[in-house]
Amino acid sequence: MAERSTAAVDVADNSGGEPLTAKADESTADGTAQAENAKGASPEKTGKTDGGRDRSEAVPASPDLHSGHKLAGRYRLEECVTRLDGFSSWRAVDEKLRRAVGVHLLTADHPRARSVLAAARSSALLGDPRFVQVLDAVEENDLVYVVHEWLPDATELTALLAAGPMEAHDAYQLVSQLSQAMAAAHREGLSHLRLTPGAVLRSSTGQYRIRGLAVNAALRGITAERPLRADTEAIGALLYAALTHRWPYGEDAHGLTGLPKELGLIPPDQVRAGVHRGLSELAMRALANDGATASRQEPPCTTPDELAKAVAAMPRVLPPEPAFAAPPAYQRTTYQQGTYGRPSSHPAAVTQPVIPPPPTPLQSRTGRVLKWTVSALLIAALGLGSWQLAEALLDRTKGSDDTGITEPSEDDKNKDDKPAPRAEPLDIAGATEFTPDGSGIKQQEVGNTVDGDPGTHWVTPRYEGFANFGNLPQRKQGSGIIVDLGKVRDVSGVDVSLYRKGQTTSISAASPDATAPSSAADFDQPIVKQTVAGQTLKEKLDAPIRTRYVLIHITELPADGTGGYRGGITDISVLG
Repeated sequence: MAERSTAAVDVADNSGGEPLTAKADESTADGTAQAENAKGASPEKTGKTDGGRDRSEAVPASPDLHSGHKLAGRYRLEECVTRLDGFSSWRAVDEKLRRAVGVHLLTADHPRARSVLAAARSSALLGDPRFVQVLDAVEENDLVYVVHEWLPDATELTALLAAGPMEAHDAYQLVSQLSQAMAAAHREGLSHLRLTPGAVLRSSTGQYRIRGLAVNAALRGITAERPLRADTEAIGALLYAALTHRWPYGEDAHGLTGLPKELGLIPPDQVRAGVHRGLSELAMRALANDGATASRQEPPCTTPDELAKAVAAMPRVLPPEPAFAAPPAYQRTTYQQGTYGRPSSHPAAVTQPVIPPPPTPLQSRTGRVLKWTVSALLIAALGLGSWQLAEALLDRTKGSDDTGITEPSEDDKNKDDKPAPRAEPLDIAGATEFTPDGSGIKQQEVGNTVDGDPGTHWVTPRYEGFANFGNLPQRKQGSGIIVDLGKVRDVSGVDVSLYRKGQTTSISAASPDATAPSSAADFDQPIVKQTVAGQTLKEKLDAPIRTRYVLIHITELPADGTGGYRGGITDISVLG
């Protein structure tokens, strides 16, 4: 796809902007310039001056609002976290849906108000769960505001990098997920242009989500002549920082120390010992346009799609082996120390009691009589016991026929009739839409599939002409739901209620070491092979499998009776 020259207007921000966390480079009025200068950007490169904004552009003051103010009668402003460049960002509450949201505000006469609205409204159409979603974009009462998701359980990459360099596996997941997400966005004509550590969040499940896709650039008036290349270099900078705990330019930025100016841009494995060689080379290939040189002369990666393919071509970086606690020190006993049968060199502190000798046997006539009486009683008891044993054996053989086959006893019958342990539904930590081709459908309805309510559903739009999701390019691999169990569990079966019978569906699980799987190849443990399902799809496995993620994958939809095709999922239970 040809690169666009003005990303601020033509592209959309699926992230809805930056969820309301104040960042170091936004705390002052010249924060944008600081961030761009830290990257080494020039006016010629961005097409603007003064940090991406034309100096002659008159920017009005940001709206003078206060906590408690309501927008559209439902969005109550709670806390202003950013006030910069004529706009402000707030943490707010959607009183209608009772959830936290983020809001960007600027006056309707702001010179960038139109481009912000265009970017936000376009981004809302993307529906990719790898981006923070735009929920609303409105012009009302001389104000323009953009409402986006608020992710309270996510951690900003800035905070992750502040703790030190990442493990190789974490850095691999970072570059893999970001490059795939941005490649999908660029295929829809969308760019970011401000992909900094503050624009990347990691959820509690390990999935990275991008915020500020194009909306941040539109808010600041940032454009680029080569947006594909700009976003690729930004991903390379994030990978460099994750590997080295240094910002790959001559200025400090985002809480990280920059490289010494006299050294230039050197490979990460020369900055810090122990850096993964393949990831180091990958970072240099992404940063090649900023003066980096790949150590083995691989071609530079100039687009996120090229970077994603380079990551896929690498050997997979596995997570580190879990550390096990050392066993307790072996305690030797006195016997093992060799003192058994020899006098101990340490006498016992307590004197053992003296055991009196047994009484002398009865030697009188009375004693002999008692001996014979006891012996007779013992012989009688033995005889009685032998007779009872023989009778029991005869009773057991009564049920036998001439062939020698014995009827099972009542105890054996009861044992066989006992029911097998019943599989119980496992707790589900979350669910996301399966978007193998990078474009979502109804991400806002995904929670309906795991809420246990048969009256709520995740339902696809109506597609014309073809059962395979309208034969659309962005739906070639279908769609579905990925269920996250929160941790690796033993899965013994599934119980899925479908919105409509006749959907071509399969169910599979990811490997135990998978983190944030996003393609069909990541789910390599089949549970239900592809089949035309009825209203429900149930399966009990012969042997449990271990996994954290389960995929319900729909590839073809049933006819809806009006010439179109539509399907969906009502409820998902994963059994353990």
